[in-house]
Amino acid sequence: MRFAINHITAPKLSLENFFAAARNLGLTEVEIRNDLPDIVGTVKPEVVRKAAASAGVTIISINALYPFNVWSGELPKKAVALADYAAASGAKALVMCPLNDGTKVSFDDLVAALKAMKPILEERGLTGLVEPLGFPISSLRTKKEALRAIDAAEGGGIYKLVHDTFHHHLAGETEFFPERTGLVHISGVVDPNVAVDDMLDAHRVLVDAKDRLENILQIKALIAGFDGPYSFEPFAEEVHRLADPETAVRESISYVSGKL
Repeated sequence: MRFAINHITAPKLSLENFFAAARNLGLTEVEIRNDLPDIVGTVKPEVVRKAAASAGVTIISINALYPFNVWSGELPKKAVALADYAAASGAKALVMCPLNDGTKVSFDDLVAALKAMKPILEERGLTGLVEPLGFPISSLRTKKEALRAIDAAEGGGIYKLVHDTFHHHLAGETEFFPERTGLVHISGVVDPNVAVDDMLDAHRVLVDAKDRLENILQIKALIAGFDGPYSFEPFAEEVHRLADPETAVRESISYVSGKL
């Protein structure tokens, strides 16, 4: 099992310190972001590439193109700019998230967006990592629907799924698609009082024995057919405030590994 780490795990760390923390944890695969922290908007891609090479880490993805399934307005221009940045920084893929504000997006529009994005990715040697969001207000909740659209767009060679253990649980999905998965995001929810439909990013912490999302069962279902990275992606402020995020991640790695 290959662990990786998303910069949102320790967003207060500078890019160089984040890469160093990954290496201290024995990890060589990382994800950078354009929101928290906004590396894309604040650090030149050549600087990112040089820092990654110096640290000996691979940037497996940039999070995220949003809302990828609404291909209008500024999105096409934003998609090209983000893909250019990814290629220049040495990132291997772009995470692509759907509209998540309660507005419905038709299947035809989803397919059209995937078709439009495909040549942008192909020209730059990038993979598109489609991440359904399990929230009740999401316009694309399940991996099954994402795959149906990817196949309708004839995008099987360029697109893979993000299996996010949080969103898988929220969507109530029971199917796993390890052979079509490119990345797994792992986080836990330990608050005993929040209902599943009320779970938000703010509840997402590192995985431990109190986890309610069945991360271990999900990983066991994936691991036989997926040999890619399992990347920590906790959004909770309590994680972001940790004085020693390395130790916390190391403990979570130890817990997860010990249960497999």
